[in-house]
Amino acid sequence: MPRLRRLSAREILRILRVFGFSVVATRGSHAKLKRKIEGGPPQILTVPLHRELAPGTVQAIYRQALRFVSEEELRPHFYGPD
Repeated sequence: MPRLRRLSAREILRILRVFGFSVVATRGSHAKLKRKIEGGPPQILTVPLHRELAPGTVQAIYRQALRFVSEEELRPHFYGPD
């Protein structure tokens, strides 16, 4: 079974940009990302801006993103041989 990758905030922001999210605000050490889908409410995620994120934090961001992006598309970016 693939393991959750160790990711930095920069890597997570890059992944989420692929799915149409963009940084709309930063406050302290957190970035707010937003994606607007036509005919729906805005989709918002928050990512802490740390060099390396704890595995539980990466898992929490992954779960939050699953509300908006299908698992088949998102999983390869968060799980792998790393």
